[in-house]
Order: sequence, then C-alpha cells, then structure tokens
Amino acid sequence: MPHDNVILAFDTSAAHCAVALVSGGRIIAETVEEMTKGQAERLFPLIQDLLLGAGLAWKDIARIGVGIGPGNFTGIRISVAGARGLSLSLGVPAIGVSAFEALGCGLDGKIIASVDARGGKCYLKDLTQDRDPIMVNVADAAHVVAGSDFQVTGYKAEEIARTAGAKAILQPTPIAVAIALITARRDPANQGRPAPLYIRAPDAAPSRQTVPTILP
Repeated sequence: MPHDNVILAFDTSAAHCAVALVSGGRIIAETVEEMTKGQAERLFPLIQDLLLGAGLAWKDIARIGVGIGPGNFTGIRISVAGARGLSLSLGVPAIGVSAFEALGCGLDGKIIASVDARGGKCYLKDLTQDRDPIMVNVADAAHVVAGSDFQVTGYKAEEIARTAGAKAILQPTPIAVAIALITARRDPANQGRPAPLYIRAPDAAPSRQTVPTILP
C-alpha cells in the first residue's frame, strides 16, 4: 500500500531505541527496544527493519523527526547526528523535538512535563509557558507544581502529583510516534538543524566508546 508524506521519527535520549513511521497522522509502524547501551549500533538496523516491514524504502521518507533530549548525553548525540546525516543524504528536512514536547503531545490543560535527570533529580517544564525547564530534586518538585490545577506527566509523575496535590496523567502516545506527530505540524522553513537540548553539563567521565560529534 503506498504512503504519502512518510515521517520517520526516532529517539535514543533514554534507555531505549524508539522508532516510528507515521503518514497522514496514521501510525504505519512503531517499536521500542529497551537498552542501556548499544543504540548507535542498533538504531539504523531497527529503522531498516521497520521500513522493510512496512513495504517502504529510504527514498519514501519525506521528513525526519528526532528526539533532542534532555536525557542521556551520548544517546542524544547519536540520534541528532543520525538525523542530520539522513537529512543530508536523503535531501529531506530533519526537525528536533524535545522530550517535554513529546510528553505533552495530545494532552490538554495545564501540563507539567517531568524528565529523568538522574541522581534523584528531574527536569520540569510548564508546557503552558514559554520558559526554560528547571532541574530540581524529585523530593522538592512539589514546590514547583502549583497545586490542583496542574497535571503532571512523565518521570515520577505520580509521586510529584501526590505530594503537590495535583493529578498525574499518563502519556499514552509512544515517544517516537509523538515526535512524528509533532514533526508533521512543524514548518521546516522555520526550523534550524536539530541540536541537542542539554540543560546541564555532563557530570561523568567521557565514554570510552566513540560517539558522533555534533557540528554547529
């Protein structure tokens, strides 16, 4: 069956390798493989498998959406470098989508999106306001979530909502699908090249594994 305007979306910003193919708002195929390492080796074979299973080829891709974090530094760089390379080789636009945007996809109301920042911390962003996300201890997140008007989604959402007197809400859309749906709404002419969303500097030693270098 032919598909028009196929969007390829993928994300490796967390302990997973997530890929989706979406066309006209309809999910053609999607998958998530949980993994703490090995995303660099697995990402492109996984995309290839999804394309073949859907009867598609690389040339059928009209647009690329990629998760830019925040999250695992190496994982973000793998996805962003992959999206830039594919965009160049296929001659199609690539659009970066943050984890906060993906968490808010399809949800209504006053949403606080929470992303794992490790070490007992989380990144929080109020999706109703154009402000930078903040990093706080999970135990202190209730002070940021201003009561019952808010819904919290993402990392430790139930814990944060319970202590803040707010409501936890599940994001039912798989992350790669959410990235694809958001990508479909964006005007590529108004988008720069995807770039990693780093909220804090790395606090660990560099990986011994070679990872893609992100150029300006």
